[in-house]
Amino acid sequence: QVQLVESGGGSVQGGGSLRLSCAASADTRTPYYWAWFRQVPGEEREGVANINADGSTRYADSVEGRFTISRDNAKSTLYLEMNDLKPEDTAMYYCAADPNFITWTRRFVPIAYRYWGQGTQVTVSS
Repeated sequence: QVQLVESGGGSVQGGGSLRLSCAASADTRTPYYWAWFRQVPGEEREGVANINADGSTRYADSVEGRFTISRDNAKSTLYLEMNDLKPEDTAMYYCAADPNFITWTRRFVPIAYRYWGQGTQVTVSS
């Protein structure tokens, strides 16, 4: 069982920055697939960024160049650095993890991940 706890959300004006953290009870060096998702009420949860055990990453087109996913293995913590935030980035952000191989096409599919945090709210005003 893996416990995930997100933090770092808040309210910011457009163009601002936030860094989300996800503290994991599992060793982030173990061969897990990690990801950040976000969800707006009434809409589907969407993948934002993914990082794998080998350090390879993937980003949604909407955040490419603005968001950076990383992990600190010593602290067992996953991060999402968000820059140049836009009102459309407003959502609840969740971190997720799974120990099993996830194909490229499924890395932004929520049901591919077994473990989830409780979420942290990000609100961007115009």
